Amino acid sequence: MNLLWLQSGGCGGCTMSLLCSGARDVLGLLSSAGITLAWHPSLSEASGDEVRGLLADFESGAKPLDLLCVEGSLLTGPNGSGRFHMLAGTGRPMIDWVKRLAARARFTLGVGTCAAYGGITAAGNNPSGATGLQYDGDHRGGLLGADYRSAAGLPVINVAGCPTHPDWVTDTLLALALGQFGEADLDALGRPRFYADQLVHHGCNRNEFYEFKASAEKPGDLGCMMEHLGCKGTQAHADCNTRPWNGAGSCTNGGYPCISCTEPGFESPGHAFDRTPKVAGIPIGLPSDMPKAWFVALAALSKSATPARVRQNAVVETPVLAPAIRKTGLK
Repeated sequence: MNLLWLQSGGCGGCTMSLLCSGARDVLGLLSSAGITLAWHPSLSEASGDEVRGLLADFESGAKPLDLLCVEGSLLTGPNGSGRFHMLAGTGRPMIDWVKRLAARARFTLGVGTCAAYGGITAAGNNPSGATGLQYDGDHRGGLLGADYRSAAGLPVINVAGCPTHPDWVTDTLLALALGQFGEADLDALGRPRFYADQLVHHGCNRNEFYEFKASAEKPGDLGCMMEHLGCKGTQAHADCNTRPWNGAGSCTNGGYPCISCTEPGFESPGHAFDRTPKVAGIPIGLPSDMPKAWFVALAALSKSATPARVRQNAVVETPVLAPAIRKTGLK
């Protein structure tokens, strides 16, 4: 399978993330499944006439394009012309190339939240007209249109994340190469379900504090960051804490709140990322599948039963109380 990777309006962070894959030899991993990297703007040696010829062959169908990966949002400005981003040396806007190549591709993947939904590049008043491949925020459409289907009959596969986890990319590509990925494996926003059916909350090392609603009050505190510090781990769809980054890390493990970077619109939350908006003292962003009244009632009950160890450790940088030692046997 031929893989073509294009970079549009973004920072290149998803490529940087991919290079940190635990596989070490990412290209070797893909090659073992029969995937050949035809060209990547940062990783390939080819340039100039050689690349222009390759793109022309893909566009005409002279060379089969199996996997089209687009990183970064698609810049449609000014006035829908796409001339804010010309593909160097071709005299044509990147959005024109993406449209033509996507029409040929067997599978089309948006790598990262920018390519999926617009992402950081679409924040604010979006003067560049940045949009995703098949979504503009959480609205279907984007550059390719709501009805787009690749040659294999699939919509755009949105490997969302800012940046996306390297394993989300490689696992998706390997599943496609093995014929083990279909439309039923996508969630309602086009994300691969093997990671999007999880929540960042799952496996978080602060879950004991969450259970007792023992909250961190300032950066560096050990407690749950949902109540005061803006953490959206109970709402964000990703397996960051059960599939650690670089084998060990995640945002919450590093002491920073989850900002829900796999979701459309995360870039413009309407408040500081590290602050939790509240109404009458109650956080607006409660767990996505729990009625608010139930959560408030359970939170009050949990706080009344919080062990002193959990309460005190929640607001310090290192534990001050260890768990009590109990004798084994019946209690």
